Amino acid sequence: MMVAHFILAHAYPDQLCRLVNRLSYSNTVFFVHVDLKSNIHDFELALANNPNVHFIQNRVDIQWATYSMVDATINGFKEIVNSGLNIDYVNLLSAQDYPIQSSKNFHSFLSDNPGKAFMHCLDVETEWTEAISRVKEYHFNHWNFPGKFKIQNLINFILPNRKMPEGLIPVGRSQWFTVTLKHIVFLVKRIESSPHIVKFFRYSWAPDELIFQTLLYNSSFKEDIVGNNLRYIDWSEGQKNPKLLTKDDYNSFMQSGKFFARKFTPNDVVLDMIDEAIK
Repeated sequence: MMVAHFILAHAYPDQLCRLVNRLSYSNTVFFVHVDLKSNIHDFELALANNPNVHFIQNRVDIQWATYSMVDATINGFKEIVNSGLNIDYVNLLSAQDYPIQSSKNFHSFLSDNPGKAFMHCLDVETEWTEAISRVKEYHFNHWNFPGKFKIQNLINFILPNRKMPEGLIPVGRSQWFTVTLKHIVFLVKRIESSPHIVKFFRYSWAPDELIFQTLLYNSSFKEDIVGNNLRYIDWSEGQKNPKLLTKDDYNSFMQSGKFFARKFTPNDVVLDMIDEAIK
């Protein structure tokens, strides 16, 4: 059972190094995408002594809630597929995630659940209704030009609601998931061969929380999906970003049964508490 942890990073090289060290285990490799705006040399230096770390070569300048996040993720998926490694599972993380169970437990769990895709696939129309506007309205956040939001509002006022291409059922929620290599191969080929789908999601808000889930859900791999992405994420504050977890949240996430939690700030004492618990 080989696991590839694919980590999206933009800051805090030392925190990334801590995450990689904590996740290092037999039959484990790491692929790291460093935001094009960031100095990759700082990250390369932090991880110089780990031969199992591969830095994604085709880097993207990621802008929050835009299709650039999808581009970065797909670029990483392509390099994982082309690596030639005999990878079984791909685990998508941010550098501000942290494991809350041991790597041994995680690998054992995946071995006991071969072929499954662990991702959130809430139905936008019935279960995640706050996301309806993401797919029915036009969003210009992927582009930068004067007056774009005025034009966006005008277009949404004049034009009818958008319709999903190919009659796809939109699903999603969290962009973070754990899937098999065969799922990754499918997603790469599907997106590469479907420019109309790419065009549709370029006009969506935060498409990284929708596109991969929607494509897998509307495929022959639907039955592989388990509606649990194995991550503890606290949205209780009602903000656009999840709550930053601290020692006050320790009991909640450690008792959640999840394998990862997010988001954490660098060197927070709660990370030491986790290390002590799962060492």
